[in-house]
Amino acid sequence: MAIDVYINFNGNCREAVEFYADVFGTEKPQFMTFKDAPPNPEYPLPEEANDLIMHTRLMINGSTVMFSDVFPGSPFIQGNNISLTVVHEDQATIQSYFNKLKEGGKVGMELQETFWSKCYGSVRDQYGVEWQLSQGTGAE
Repeated sequence: MAIDVYINFNGNCREAVEFYADVFGTEKPQFMTFKDAPPNPEYPLPEEANDLIMHTRLMINGSTVMFSDVFPGSPFIQGNNISLTVVHEDQATIQSYFNKLKEGGKVGMELQETFWSKCYGSVRDQYGVEWQLSQGTGAE
């Protein structure tokens, strides 16, 4: 099990990822925008989010690096825009990691089923490190 890096951008994710793909000579990235995600009537998508990048990734020297734009209205501080992502097949393991990381920390999103994972959540631990935990083989 690897720990992947997830980097957020403030509206310029596509530009940055295309730059990194060129720098590191990777395959052309595939982009998923927020409007590409299944709609949720409880949370209508604001117009300014439509073309922002929800998810993409590159393989850089054998490591998965994932990227997205922050959702409109979400805080963005350049330099604090990196999180670590743990993807594991076992839901009980994900639950255990999450419960331990949230002690003294702050939950960003409780563990729950999403369209990309049967069990996903995010938490900032007591040391200020952002973690994403996801059951499955990784976002495709």
